[in-house]
Amino acid sequence: MKKTIISRLLHSQSPPFLKPHCYRDSSLFAARIGRFLSTGSEKVDGSSKLEEADREQFTPPREKLVVLGGNGFVGSHICIEALAHGLNVSSLSRSGKSSLHDPWANDIVWHQGDLLSPDSLGNALNGVTSVISCVGGFGSNSYMYDINGTANINAIRAASEQGVKRFVYISAADFGLVNYLLKGYFAGKRSTETELLDKFQHGGAILRPGFIHGTRRVGSVHLPLSIIGAPLEMVLRHAKPLTRLPLIGPLFIPPVNVTSVAKVAVRAAVDPAFPSGVVDVYGILQYSQQNPA
Repeated sequence: MKKTIISRLLHSQSPPFLKPHCYRDSSLFAARIGRFLSTGSEKVDGSSKLEEADREQFTPPREKLVVLGGNGFVGSHICIEALAHGLNVSSLSRSGKSSLHDPWANDIVWHQGDLLSPDSLGNALNGVTSVISCVGGFGSNSYMYDINGTANINAIRAASEQGVKRFVYISAADFGLVNYLLKGYFAGKRSTETELLDKFQHGGAILRPGFIHGTRRVGSVHLPLSIIGAPLEMVLRHAKPLTRLPLIGPLFIPPVNVTSVAKVAVRAAVDPAFPSGVVDVYGILQYSQQNPA
């Protein structure tokens, strides 16, 4: 008797949720048939909540990514890379809008906030799955520690409290004696790294590039840094043993293209298989040449 009823349902103008070709799993189809044949509150009306559930099952939500420092040289390239992957991208600025006039900036949701004022970060991190921070700068030692350290530490703590899954930080390679000349800069970077590894033990990635080359905009001027950076990258990427030389070793750390940094940063932010921890410049070069599965 039940087989006859089911057969008639299949050959009549039945609603979509009773048609077997709509389901990849035959057990899911059988469950829908059982619900249709049941009585009372289990019946499905014309609005069909089950159809909505089916659509949600086959349409995964878009990743929501916040890029801190999205107006900058590295951050803008990360935004472009993330948009190319179809991600829902937002960024943060003190004014609440972009300082850039490129068309892609209109596809970014800009939030108003200040990383040195942690209370202003809540709205920007609401519902976010991943964060990439490119925030950094130079100046006095105290300023450099604040912008490279305190600001990023505030962001990491706020993201952790909001339940963000992954956090990627664009740090910097060690440059030996340069570290002592720019104490505030490197002390801030390393303090941020420590905080990140503590708060995001299974979802925190730290990228440590050296000199980042590409076309950098300074006001209305475009600086073609790759004129120097690209040839040096080609030569020095194969000279890793030289980086172990006392004192001068860090001078042989290869430059890396900004698009490579952006590609690896976005992958680290959305790929749960990407390992947590520190990725040096050689790791960045290697990952940038891979196509994620």
